[in-house]
Amino acid sequence: MTNPVPTVPFALDARQQAARTWFESLRDRICAEFEAIEREAGSDARFDFTAWDREADGQAPGEGGGGVRGVMKGKVFEKVGVNVSTVGGEFAPGFAQTIHGAADNPAFFATGISLVAHMANPHVPAVHMNTRYLVTTKSWFGGGADLNPPLPRDEDTAHFHDVLKAACDGHDADYYPRFKKWADDYFFIPHRHVHRGVGGIFYDHLECTDDAAFDANFAFTRAVGDAFLAAFPPIVRRRMEEAWTDADYRTMLEWRGRYAEFNLVHDRGTLFGLKTGGNIDAILMSLPPMASWS
Repeated sequence: MTNPVPTVPFALDARQQAARTWFESLRDRICAEFEAIEREAGSDARFDFTAWDREADGQAPGEGGGGVRGVMKGKVFEKVGVNVSTVGGEFAPGFAQTIHGAADNPAFFATGISLVAHMANPHVPAVHMNTRYLVTTKSWFGGGADLNPPLPRDEDTAHFHDVLKAACDGHDADYYPRFKKWADDYFFIPHRHVHRGVGGIFYDHLECTDDAAFDANFAFTRAVGDAFLAAFPPIVRRRMEEAWTDADYRTMLEWRGRYAEFNLVHDRGTLFGLKTGGNIDAILMSLPPMASWS
């Protein structure tokens, strides 16, 4: 499977290129694994990839880089989006004040991968994962992954967290408890007083103050990507053939409504994409294909 790459007309330094290459290679591996699951279910669904150019004030289309939106709608994955992007330019003045290291200089670079999967079977959890590398007057990695089951199963939750914990423990014993709490605090819908799912990890501002810090934080970010591939597909395969009822399906649709509320009202990634000239379809690919409010 050969997937398109974003058009990036500006030069990248060694760190930026290494991060970009990794995120795009992770995209390829994830898409191949998800398509393999569809084959196992007797489906020929494949990802459809669409390239886009960043559009921002003061920049011609494509001058600020762009991305590739990948979407698949299949038998197991009702809707899954796997996006990569590499962009650069300047933040709008007001928004720059909210970004780490951009208050005095709005210039930025960002590259990353973002994934959201909504599943056809209510017993298969939805999932979110993203990792990214940003450069302002500072540079850092951020990201994470979290599991969002309409019908939680202790076995699946434990497996997902165990794999993420192992990835964290391989780098710093403090990472898992710290980043798990960060996810619990972040993926919370305050107006509903509920968590969006059963958690995972979330981290940000792992600063790359020198080459050693970059190498360590990049290695951890790669470990998170590898952990996602070890954590989520086994859960999908374990649950995708389970029978479900109309009541299960209604529960999933109502849960998806909560998911949509979080992403439209509270999600920082949604706001970042909208504020930096990102592709609307790519930004909103996180929304479920169907949801209900009752």
